[in-house]
Amino acid sequence: MKRIFLATITGVMLGAVVTTQVAGPLVAQEAGRKASVYEQLDLFGDIFERIRAQYVEEVDEADLIEAAINGMLTSLDPHSSYLSPDDAADMRVQTRGEFGGLGIEVTQEEGFVKVVSPIDDTPADKAGMQAGDFITHVDGESVLGLGLDQAVDLMRGPVGSEIIITVVREGEAEPFDVSIIRDTIKLTAVRSRTVGDTVILRITTFSDQTFPSMRDQLKEKVEELGGMDNVNGFIVDLRNNPGGLLTQAVRVSDAFLDAGEIVSTRGRDPQDGDRFNAEPGDLAEGKPVVVLINGGSASASEIVAGALQDHRRAIVVGTKSFGKGSVQTVMPLRGDGAMRLTTARYYTPSGRSIQALGVSPDIIVEQPPRREESEEDEPQRGARSEADLRGSLGNDSLTEDERRQIEEENAKAQEAAELREDDYQLAYAIDILKGISALGPEYAAALAAQSGN
Repeated sequence: MKRIFLATITGVMLGAVVTTQVAGPLVAQEAGRKASVYEQLDLFGDIFERIRAQYVEEVDEADLIEAAINGMLTSLDPHSSYLSPDDAADMRVQTRGEFGGLGIEVTQEEGFVKVVSPIDDTPADKAGMQAGDFITHVDGESVLGLGLDQAVDLMRGPVGSEIIITVVREGEAEPFDVSIIRDTIKLTAVRSRTVGDTVILRITTFSDQTFPSMRDQLKEKVEELGGMDNVNGFIVDLRNNPGGLLTQAVRVSDAFLDAGEIVSTRGRDPQDGDRFNAEPGDLAEGKPVVVLINGGSASASEIVAGALQDHRRAIVVGTKSFGKGSVQTVMPLRGDGAMRLTTARYYTPSGRSIQALGVSPDIIVEQPPRREESEEDEPQRGARSEADLRGSLGNDSLTEDERRQIEEENAKAQEAAELREDDYQLAYAIDILKGISALGPEYAAALAAQSGN
């Protein structure tokens, strides 16, 4: 014990000696750093005064300061920025699900504006804008060299007015123009429908309406099918969903999980990290889930896909997601403005960061380009079967109820086949759920049990 105690004391004494020896240089270094910062601030003040006094035209002092603040923030990453009072008000409105504009989520890459995703049933979506498109010009004016906020300002305008956007798209040899009529964007956070025995939940954004709407529509569709026993599974469609509120992503994930971590966030200071866990209660009651994603699925969408994938609660189908794995905090400032600052990265339950990598689907399914119908296309003749032959024998092994059930199943299969022409990825997801259902309740129960692992 004495040796341990003495070694401890010696260690403390040595530490004290070392601290005494280096304290002077450390203090001097810190003082020098502060002096350098003050010199830079003095330089900023000097430049500001010279611009105000000597620039060829009179300048607005408030605009100069706002530009300097925004330049400081945008130099950090593509998602940090200054929000003027008007921009801050617009952002608050957007989280409530209604705003004016084109209906596209954008970021900046290589000096150009890149479309993260068009929003369903908005002017941009109807005009054919796609995730991954690069916007090079707005009404003939180049956006190269402009900040993201400046480029977005160019795209703003009164409802009903036309805007011409020049687009560069992968696979297209030349840039092309897209005409869009600005409109009031009313976001429907969740749309639902049934195809056969499958409930499809199309989530377009994560606003404060998302989870309540999804919960109510899920319940409604299950009741339409006659109860959970008649449901073979759920499809959560997150394609071209640019994200939104972190809290809503957590609640949507929690809707399909009974326990476990959903997402964690880690900032520069380890103490600023946070962890969000699921609470008991699976709205799908253990039924199989398929999540659809693509390159337009970003941020909050990736949190949901990553959480359900890591817990093996869902099969993720589609193409790799956008890869935005950072968290922005909006901080109110004096004068009704705000600062949007990247404060953390988020991590899926397995500890992986999605930043710049995205969520990789369990099953990669590309959406084939739509084939334009032409006059040369000839309708295919229906295949002939034994039943079509004149005088063929009837089937005496089926009751009328069994015959009716077969006809209903054939109708559902035909509906799914027709869906492939319109939305191949969705049809693929439906086929997965049909396959799981065909294997029987024991397989489905085993799949559901994995969610607790």
